[in-house]
Amino acid sequence: MPIGRSQAVIASPANAAATVPDIERVEPQLRELMGLAAYAAALPSWSRSIRATQSGQYLSTLRGRGMEYDESRPYQPGDDIRLLDWRVTARTDKPHTKLFREERERPVFLCVDYRRGMFFATRGVFKAVQAARAASVLAWRAQQNGDRVGGLVFADSEHHELPPRRGKTAAIQWVKLLCEQAPKVRTAATADGIDRTLADAMTRLRRVAKPGSLIFLVSDFRAFNDHCKAELVRLAGHTDIALIAIHDPLEARLPALDEAASVSDGHRTVRLAGITNRQRAHYAEQFTRRIEGVRQHCRDHQLLFTTIDTTADPIAALVKLLDRAQKVEDALK
Repeated sequence: MPIGRSQAVIASPANAAATVPDIERVEPQLRELMGLAAYAAALPSWSRSIRATQSGQYLSTLRGRGMEYDESRPYQPGDDIRLLDWRVTARTDKPHTKLFREERERPVFLCVDYRRGMFFATRGVFKAVQAARAASVLAWRAQQNGDRVGGLVFADSEHHELPPRRGKTAAIQWVKLLCEQAPKVRTAATADGIDRTLADAMTRLRRVAKPGSLIFLVSDFRAFNDHCKAELVRLAGHTDIALIAIHDPLEARLPALDEAASVSDGHRTVRLAGITNRQRAHYAEQFTRRIEGVRQHCRDHQLLFTTIDTTADPIAALVKLLDRAQKVEDALK
C-alpha cells in the first residue's frame, strides 16, 4: 500500500504506540546531503578513458555525437546537408552549416522519483530519502570528475529540472532542489487530479537529456510498463543509463504475523490479519517478478542496474555498481 503523508509503521496490538520517526527519516536534510561530498570520492570514476582528469575530458567512447554546437558558417560543397542551420539560412537567404566542437565535460543527468509511493518505509528511511542520498552522492562524484551536473525531480503532479552545469554550485543547487521538493510533494495532494506516471517522467527525460549524457534514474519502478521500456530503449540509443531501484523490505516480503497488525500513514489504518503462507509467497513472487523484469530489460539493452533497500548503505551499493561497470568496460577493450 503506497503511503505518502506520514510515517509507515507495522505494529502489533501489544506495541501500538509506535513512535513517530525523526524528520531525517522521512525527508532528506540539506546538512546530510551536503556532507556526502566527503564520501563521494569512494565511488569509481564513470570511465577510465579520461584525457585530462582536471578538465573532465573523455575519449569519444560515449554514445551519440559527443559534440556541442559552436558556430555556423556558409555552406561549402561536400558539407553534410543534415547539418544545415535552417534558422541562419532563412535569415540570410544563404545556406549555412552548423559546426560542432567536442564537449569538454560529460553531462551527468540525475532523475529522481518523488511520487507518493516513494514516501514510505517500515525500516530505515523513506524510499525518497534513500533516493535523495544516492542521487546526491552521484552529483558530488560528477562534480569531482569535472562533469556537468543536472537533473529532474518528478512527483505526481509536477516536475522540476536543472540543466547540466559545471562546478560545485551546480551540485549544491541539485542537493537543495531535492531537499526543497520533498516536504512539498510529501504532504501535497495532486493539484490537477492527474497522477504523472513513471512513463511520463521518462518521456520528459528523453527530451531534456543530451546525446552523450550519463543518466542515473532512481525510482521504485512501480508501473514499469511497455511504455517505460520503449522510452528507455530510445534513451539508450544516444546516452548511457543506470537504473537504481529503491525498495522497502516490506515490499519484498510480508512478515510472518502471529496476530493482527496494522499499517498506518498517520491518517488511515489498514489491518493485516489472517495472511497465509501461500499469500505471503504470492506477494513475494510479485515483487521479484517486477524487479527481475526491470533487471532483464537492462540486461537486454546493456543498461546498468542495481537495487538498494531502505536500510542499506547507498554508497556501498553504488561502489559495487560502478565497479561492475568498469569490469565490463575493461573486458570490452
